Amino acid sequence: MTDKPFRILGIQQIAIGAPDKQRLRALWVDIFGLRVKSNFVSERENVDEDICALGDGAHAVEVDLMQPLDAAKKPAVHATPLNHVGLWVDDLPAAVEWMSAHGVRFAPGGIRKGAAGYDICFIHPKGNDEFPLGGEGVLIELVQAPPEVVRALG
Repeated sequence: MTDKPFRILGIQQIAIGAPDKQRLRALWVDIFGLRVKSNFVSERENVDEDICALGDGAHAVEVDLMQPLDAAKKPAVHATPLNHVGLWVDDLPAAVEWMSAHGVRFAPGGIRKGAAGYDICFIHPKGNDEFPLGGEGVLIELVQAPPEVVRALG
Protein backbone atom coordinates (compact mmCIF):
# COMPACT_ATOMS: atom_id res chain seq x y z
CA MET A 1 0.00 0.00 0.00
CA THR A 2 1.03 3.60 -0.46
CA ASP A 3 2.41 5.67 2.39
CA LYS A 4 -0.29 6.49 4.88
CA PRO A 5 -0.99 10.12 5.88
CA PHE A 6 -1.52 9.06 9.51
CA ARG A 7 -0.08 6.82 12.25
CA ILE A 8 -1.84 4.61 14.78
CA LEU A 9 -0.05 5.46 18.03
CA GLY A 10 -1.42 2.99 20.57
CA ILE A 11 -4.43 1.80 22.56
CA GLN A 12 -6.57 4.72 23.74
CA GLN A 13 -9.36 2.72 25.37
CA ILE A 14 -11.29 -0.44 25.84
CA ALA A 15 -15.03 -0.28 26.45
CA ILE A 16 -16.80 -3.01 28.38
CA GLY A 17 -20.57 -3.33 28.58
CA ALA A 18 -22.88 -5.08 31.04
CA PRO A 19 -26.54 -4.87 32.03
CA ASP A 20 -25.42 -3.23 35.31
CA LYS A 21 -22.09 -1.37 35.44
CA GLN A 22 -21.89 -1.70 39.25
CA ARG A 23 -20.65 -5.27 38.82
CA LEU A 24 -18.00 -3.98 36.40
CA ARG A 25 -17.00 -1.29 38.91
CA ALA A 26 -16.64 -3.93 41.64
CA LEU A 27 -13.91 -5.61 39.57
CA TRP A 28 -12.25 -2.76 37.65
CA VAL A 29 -12.39 -0.05 40.34
CA ASP A 30 -12.64 -1.86 43.68
CA ILE A 31 -10.38 -4.84 42.89
CA PHE A 32 -8.06 -3.65 40.07
CA GLY A 33 -7.80 -0.10 41.45
CA LEU A 34 -8.63 1.97 38.39
CA ARG A 35 -9.76 5.50 39.17
CA VAL A 36 -13.05 6.91 37.87
CA LYS A 37 -12.31 10.11 35.93
CA SER A 38 -15.84 11.03 34.85
CA ASN A 39 -19.28 9.79 33.86
CA PHE A 40 -20.93 10.13 30.46
CA VAL A 41 -24.65 9.69 29.80
CA SER A 42 -26.14 9.86 26.29
CA GLU A 43 -29.73 9.12 25.27
CA ARG A 44 -28.63 9.08 21.61
CA GLU A 45 -26.01 6.43 22.29
CA ASN A 46 -28.16 4.64 24.93
CA VAL A 47 -25.32 4.62 27.43
CA ASP A 48 -24.42 5.43 31.01
CA GLU A 49 -20.68 4.96 31.32
CA ASP A 50 -17.99 5.49 33.90
CA ILE A 51 -14.75 6.62 32.29
CA CYS A 52 -11.87 5.10 34.24
CA ALA A 53 -8.09 5.38 33.87
CA LEU A 54 -5.38 2.73 33.98
CA GLY A 55 -2.01 4.48 34.27
CA ASP A 56 -1.12 8.15 33.85
CA GLY A 57 -0.27 10.71 31.19
CA ALA A 58 0.08 9.79 27.55
CA HIS A 59 0.47 6.13 28.46
CA ALA A 60 -2.86 5.94 30.31
CA VAL A 61 -5.49 3.63 28.86
CA GLU A 62 -9.13 4.60 29.29
CA VAL A 63 -11.42 1.80 30.44
CA ASP A 64 -15.10 2.63 29.89
CA LEU A 65 -17.58 0.69 32.01
CA MET A 66 -20.94 0.88 30.21
CA GLN A 67 -24.55 -0.03 30.79
CA PRO A 68 -27.53 0.73 28.57
CA LEU A 69 -30.03 3.40 29.66
CA ASP A 70 -32.72 1.11 28.22
CA ALA A 71 -31.81 -2.55 27.66
CA ALA A 72 -34.54 -2.87 25.00
CA LYS A 73 -33.08 -0.07 22.80
CA LYS A 74 -30.15 0.15 20.42
CA PRO A 75 -27.27 0.54 20.48
CA ALA A 76 -27.13 -2.31 22.96
CA VAL A 77 -23.86 -1.42 24.67
CA HIS A 78 -24.13 -4.47 26.92
CA ALA A 79 -24.89 -7.08 24.24
CA THR A 80 -21.21 -7.54 23.38
CA PRO A 81 -19.27 -7.46 26.65
CA LEU A 82 -16.11 -6.16 24.95
CA ASN A 83 -17.96 -3.33 23.22
CA HIS A 84 -15.07 -1.71 21.35
CA VAL A 85 -11.37 -0.96 21.26
CA GLY A 86 -10.16 2.61 20.77
CA LEU A 87 -6.93 3.48 18.97
CA TRP A 88 -5.06 6.77 19.14
CA VAL A 89 -4.42 8.25 15.68
CA ASP A 90 -2.30 11.30 14.93
CA ASP A 91 -4.49 12.71 12.11
CA LEU A 92 -8.07 11.47 12.27
CA PRO A 93 -9.47 13.26 9.18
CA ALA A 94 -6.57 12.03 7.04
CA ALA A 95 -6.97 8.50 8.42
CA VAL A 96 -10.71 8.42 7.65
CA GLU A 97 -10.18 9.75 4.12
CA TRP A 98 -7.35 7.33 3.36
CA MET A 99 -9.04 4.30 4.91
CA SER A 100 -12.33 5.02 3.11
CA ALA A 101 -10.44 5.22 -0.18
CA HIS A 102 -8.92 1.83 0.65
CA GLY A 103 -12.22 0.04 1.34
CA VAL A 104 -12.72 0.51 5.09
CA ARG A 105 -16.36 0.79 6.18
CA PHE A 106 -17.16 3.38 8.84
CA ALA A 107 -20.21 3.33 11.10
CA PRO A 108 -22.79 6.13 10.67
CA GLY A 109 -22.16 9.36 12.52
CA GLY A 110 -18.87 10.50 11.02
CA ILE A 111 -16.23 12.34 13.03
CA ARG A 112 -17.68 13.80 16.22
CA LYS A 113 -16.81 14.58 19.84
CA GLY A 114 -16.60 11.45 21.98
CA ALA A 115 -17.34 10.88 25.64
CA ALA A 116 -13.83 11.90 26.73
CA GLY A 117 -13.92 15.09 24.61
CA TYR A 118 -11.68 13.92 21.74
CA ASP A 119 -12.79 13.74 18.11
CA ILE A 120 -13.71 10.16 17.28
CA CYS A 121 -15.30 7.90 14.68
CA PHE A 122 -15.95 4.18 14.44
CA ILE A 123 -14.89 1.50 11.97
CA HIS A 124 -17.92 -0.73 11.40
CA PRO A 125 -17.66 -4.29 12.73
CA LYS A 126 -18.64 -5.67 9.31
CA GLY A 127 -17.64 -4.80 5.78
CA ASN A 128 -20.13 -4.62 2.91
CA ASP A 129 -20.05 -4.69 -0.89
CA GLU A 130 -18.99 -1.03 -1.21
CA PHE A 131 -16.53 -1.04 1.71
CA PRO A 132 -15.36 -4.65 2.24
CA LEU A 133 -13.02 -4.02 5.20
CA GLY A 134 -14.49 -3.87 8.70
CA GLY A 135 -13.54 -4.97 12.19
CA GLU A 136 -14.51 -8.62 11.56
CA GLY A 137 -16.99 -8.50 14.43
CA VAL A 138 -15.14 -5.91 16.55
CA LEU A 139 -16.18 -2.26 16.68
CA ILE A 140 -13.03 -0.10 16.45
CA GLU A 141 -12.97 3.52 17.58
CA LEU A 142 -10.40 5.87 16.08
CA VAL A 143 -9.54 8.70 18.49
CA GLN A 144 -7.75 11.93 17.57
CA ALA A 145 -4.68 12.05 19.81
CA PRO A 146 -3.97 15.39 21.49
CA PRO A 147 -0.52 16.93 20.84
CA GLU A 148 1.01 15.61 24.09
CA VAL A 149 0.02 12.03 23.19
CA VAL A 150 1.37 12.44 19.64
CA ARG A 151 4.69 13.69 21.11
CA ALA A 152 4.86 10.89 23.70
CA LEU A 153 3.78 8.00 21.48
CA GLY A 154 4.66 9.22 17.99
